[in-house]
Order: sequence, then C-alpha cells, then structure tokens
Amino acid sequence: MSDAALRDLVDALGPDAVVTRPESIEAYRRDWTADASAGMPLAVVRPTTAAEVQATMRWASANGIPVVPRGAGSGLSGGSLAVEGGITISMDRMRSIVIDTETRTAVVEPGAFNAEVKAAAAAEGLWYPPDPSSYEICSIGGNIATNAGGLCCVKYGVTTDYVLGLDVVLADGTLITLGGKRIKDVAGLSLLKLFVGSEGTLGIVTRAILRLIPRQEPAATLVATFADVRSAAHAVVAIGGKLRPSMLELMDHASINAVEDHRSMGLDRDAGALLIAQSDAAGGVSSAEVQTMETMCLEAGSTECFTTDDPDEGEMFAEARRAAFPAIERRGSLLLEDVGVPVPLLPDLLTGIEEIAARHAVEIPVVAHAGDGNTHPIIVHDAGDPDAVVRANEAFHEVMALAISLGGTITGEHGVGRLKKAALPDQLGPDVMALTRRIKDALDPAGILNPGAIL
Repeated sequence: MSDAALRDLVDALGPDAVVTRPESIEAYRRDWTADASAGMPLAVVRPTTAAEVQATMRWASANGIPVVPRGAGSGLSGGSLAVEGGITISMDRMRSIVIDTETRTAVVEPGAFNAEVKAAAAAEGLWYPPDPSSYEICSIGGNIATNAGGLCCVKYGVTTDYVLGLDVVLADGTLITLGGKRIKDVAGLSLLKLFVGSEGTLGIVTRAILRLIPRQEPAATLVATFADVRSAAHAVVAIGGKLRPSMLELMDHASINAVEDHRSMGLDRDAGALLIAQSDAAGGVSSAEVQTMETMCLEAGSTECFTTDDPDEGEMFAEARRAAFPAIERRGSLLLEDVGVPVPLLPDLLTGIEEIAARHAVEIPVVAHAGDGNTHPIIVHDAGDPDAVVRANEAFHEVMALAISLGGTITGEHGVGRLKKAALPDQLGPDVMALTRRIKDALDPAGILNPGAIL
C-alpha cells in the first residue's frame, strides 16, 4: 500500500476520521480475547456517517485492502482482531438513538451501547430486552454482528428477534436498506436475518431499527443451591418443561467462589451449583411461578431455596451472575466458550465439562444461561506456562467437540470469530460450509470484509 493511496483515504474522510499514529492504533487492535495474533492495521477509520463508511469501503475495494469492522471491542471470540496491513473501521462515533413511541421502535446507530438504548427506551416507558452480561459496555452493532443474547433471553429471545430493519454498507460501498418499522414483512428473501450474526463478514451495519416492548413487570426471584451441577441442571430441565421464567441462570462452585473472592455478594461458597430464577408474570402470578420453581428445585435435590418479591433484592443476585466474567478474569488468562445444547442434554454437557477439566488438569468455571441451554465454560490458565497453554487449548477444543456430539453448537451468542472457526465445519458439515462460502463470495467476492473470521 502506497502512502499516496492512504492519503487519498485521509483526503476523502478528513484527518479527524482516520487514525494513523501507531500508538493510537494500538487501542483498536484487539477485543476482550486479548489475542496476541492481532495484526497492525494501516489505519483506523472512525466514521460519523454512513457516507463515510461507503467511502471507506469503496477505497478498500479499489485497493484490495481488508477491512475489519469493530464495535466496542467487548467481543469474546476474536471477531474484531485487526488484520495486518488492513483497515479497522470503528463505529464508536456513530452513537445516535431516536425512540419512536408510536411504532415502539428505536432507530440506533451501531456505536450506541446496549445500556444506552435500554435507558432511552425506559425514559419512554419501553424496554429493549436483549441483555448481554456486558450490556453496559457492548455496542448495538456488535450485538447485531454476533446475535447477542443475555440473561432474560430464555423468555424474550435474542437480538435477531428485535431487529426490524438495517442499513448495511456492502463490500463495494453500496448502501442497502432492509426492513423498516413494520412488524410483519415477508416480501422477498429474508435478507435482514442474513446480516444478523454475520460478524462483519457480509457488510457493515450503519443503522438499526430495533423493536421495543412495554416495560418489564417487577420480577420475583428464586435462588436455589445444589450439591452439584447435574442436580441443578435437572432442575432447569424440569422448570423449562412447565414454565417460562424470565431468567434461569446457573453458576457452578468455581464461579460462585470467584465472584465472592472478587466482591462479596453473599453467595453460598459451599454450594456445588446455584440457580438464579426469576418470573415477571403479571398480576401477582410471578410469586406463584417462583413457588412452583422452588418445588421443582427441591424435588431435583436443592439443599436450600431463597425467594423474594423485592425487585431490588432480586437484582442483587442477577448482578452477582453478571460479575462472573470480570471475577474469573482475575484468576488468570482465559479461553471463553459459549457452547449450547438442547436443554434436556444440559446435565450431560455440564458433567462432561467437569470431566474435561479433570482430564487436562485445568480450571473451567461455568456460568450459564441455563434456561436455553447456553453455557459459558471459562478455561483459566497461566499464559506464561507453555504446558498450561497446551492443556488449556486442548480442553477448549474438547468442550466444543462435546457440545457438537450432543447435538449442540460451538457458539450460542459470542460468535465464531477467529477462535472457533476450526470447529465450525464439524458442526455444520461440508454442504452447509460450501453454501456459506458461496454466500460470502456473492456479497464479498474479493474477501476483504473481516477476513479470517468464521471462514
């Protein structure tokens, strides 16, 4: 890449939009995986309009330069790691949020944080449900790129269920508009859904229209302790067979104690596993549902149950669950998984992960959106110990293989990125992988959009 070509990009966008100093670029090279393999891009583009994104992609297409889209950098699968000699396009300056109360929608630019959208909706008596544990620091663009989930998704669904429209810039700089503020629309192919979860490999989202719903009712909460994860998982299966809780989260012994070491939250350190369940059913039904869940937990072997109708008290336990990632991060270097299985096979997945941890002599704390079968095994290791790194990576791949063997998935919400793509063919098979490549080739024939991610 010649200096003249890069100057053309700076001239087109202005010096404020193009970061070229290496010390400034450094902050945009990695996501939360902190992967050392991240390359050094030529520049970081920080657009403020869709037109600037178009100009960037036209320039990149003309010069054959790879482009990595980036949200808030909170990803956990290496999906926004910079590519050597490429361009990272950071959406952090595109932050506008407009709430339309009549259509119950939010028109949002991709750099807006999930928490900011929630707050703007709440100010109008509305609610945006998808709630990743990192909701305070993750962006809507990143949520769309990975089809993010969260704690309440067992009842309310994931990001794709709330995306009504998208503006997307394609690899050649074409801006397309998909969907709109209408609730029902089956005209043409479902291209809108194609871009949700595509991890920046098919296009760059510059605007999203998100569906909002009336605010959530105050929740009643159940906290149940168990001697082991299998018993807790059986309780999850029983609850899911009869009720639709608004939250059903699991923490194992190691994650409970990591949180307590990090910040005392009053969790039972002796518990083998902990379930945090909530019901937000209206008209006083929430308390009755929590009582039913308590009965099911006791039948599954719970050693102790605590219930409360106080929403603030319940939120304290939800906050303990959200604190798991930063708490476990203090224990060492991490390899983070988000494997999922059909809910009835959750007991087999959790006990299988325990066996993998023992076999490789690594610590694997687990937290889970248990109600929808989505688990987060977190492999802790010493990055300075070569043997520990090998054992951790072996465990990482065995966990994915276990999930696939149980009819599950290598990723429920974090995305494939670069960390998991080697396992994707094992889950999808050759025919689906070939179809995926054909779609990628059709929309990005030069392969410049987020190369190395997914495929």
